[in-house]
Amino acid sequence: MSGTSVDAADAAVVRFVDGHYPEILATHALAPEPGLRADLLHLSQQVAGVSLSKFGELDQRVGAWFAEAALAVIEKAGVTVDHIVAIGSHGQTVRHEPGAIFPFSLQLGAPSLIAARVGCTVVADFRNSDMAIGGQGAPLVPAFHHSLFSDPDQARVIVNIGGIANITVLPAQGTPQTKDVTGLDTGPGNALMDAWIATHLKRDMDENGQWAAAGTVDEPLLSLMLSDPYLGRPAPKSTGREYFNLDWLRAQIDSLPRPPRPVDVQATLCEFSAITIADAIETHGPGNEQLLLCGGGVRNAELCRRLSQHMAPRPIMRTDEYGIDSDWVEAVAFAWLAMRTIKGRSGNIPSVTGASAAVPLGGIYRSQTII
Repeated sequence: MSGTSVDAADAAVVRFVDGHYPEILATHALAPEPGLRADLLHLSQQVAGVSLSKFGELDQRVGAWFAEAALAVIEKAGVTVDHIVAIGSHGQTVRHEPGAIFPFSLQLGAPSLIAARVGCTVVADFRNSDMAIGGQGAPLVPAFHHSLFSDPDQARVIVNIGGIANITVLPAQGTPQTKDVTGLDTGPGNALMDAWIATHLKRDMDENGQWAAAGTVDEPLLSLMLSDPYLGRPAPKSTGREYFNLDWLRAQIDSLPRPPRPVDVQATLCEFSAITIADAIETHGPGNEQLLLCGGGVRNAELCRRLSQHMAPRPIMRTDEYGIDSDWVEAVAFAWLAMRTIKGRSGNIPSVTGASAAVPLGGIYRSQTII
């Protein structure tokens, strides 16, 4: 999969022990070529002016990128394509509008092209299966979190920080039930920080949050951002880069009497991500839970420091300590969801997405054999 940061296609070859526990055989992160990343970021924020021809071209380019990542990770695993039951391809989200009159979520990634180039079955278009029956279509990883991290004696919150951050609340229960699981997108993770540093320093990301750490939080800007209506909406809810983007940020800055220094905006964005994650945990968590972190935001030391401050005295750990590398949780999750779909099992959690039922997710695209 590739998330809202569009920094890499994360691919993992996974064997499910006893049909459940993931054993990771190999991983591979393949960065997009710069022109493709720029086009995708433009499309996700500026739909007007993008031709249908360009849209169709990008769908095929993303599919080719994902196919290359799949072939590379299969080779690293030392297996052949014949060993692969299916590829779970989340696709590259370019628009997510669960609140529209006709709700939809749009991912690029030409699953038929992936199936043809790799030579095996692909499961894709996970979100719209949930949305067709009234759900938000996101977040979808809570079902995997529930399967892997639930504990009968200890409540846990899984915090996944990508471009957008989301949480999964797993209550302690003798026999864990999915109906008791809560999950939602909390708001921006790294997306706004990445966009802001790209604009001012021409970097793809704020390495370790160093630029944010050099600035001072601008309280008027922070207060404005924290008043955004999305943050006050009840769950289920989900969002994306089509909402929290540079246009949104500039509108906040333009309403101030004077604009803060760019470095102070970066510090404020980092604090904004930390506060919105912490507030969501405080609102939806039982208060005594373990906090397990995963996603690219784990590598942003300043963001993790600020989040730890807001969640003190509760310690924050990584999912690595519970058996799965924090960098690869989402890639493995979509392998797990593909496995569930192939077996005809549900992959969504209605209490998380708001869907009317638990259903298998996505469409199945078979590889074509030329006769």
